[in-house]
Amino acid sequence: MTVAPPAALAPAAPAPGPARAPTSAAAARSRVRDLLRRAGVGLDSVIAADVLLVTSELVTNAIRHGGGLTAFHIEIADDALLLSVADANPHAPVPRTGTPDRPGGYGWPLVKRLADRVDVRSHGGGKTISAELRLA
Repeated sequence: MTVAPPAALAPAAPAPGPARAPTSAAAARSRVRDLLRRAGVGLDSVIAADVLLVTSELVTNAIRHGGGLTAFHIEIADDALLLSVADANPHAPVPRTGTPDRPGGYGWPLVKRLADRVDVRSHGGGKTISAELRLA
């Protein structure tokens, strides 16, 4: 994984489809599946599974830990999927270790392992996490 400067992951143009942020991880995955399908990426591929897992983790964490999803952007450029998820919490994700009474803690390390590049940018209203995953 490479941490990229913010400009390297900045979205070039809006993705087709609804402009409003999805209200759940399932809705976000649906948008990503549609984009992958239109791009000819097999939905039964490991690449698609990785992209959908990263989408799920980032959106779920924005909803659960980030004060809610405030923006969502996906696009395909140069054989890579670019995903940006914004939330209302300005703090970067903090890895945690699960316990028997509070399982979890695997999502952020998985995102960093599966994505080719990850960028976390704080801004006045929260933060934006951008991830790039190669499709080829």
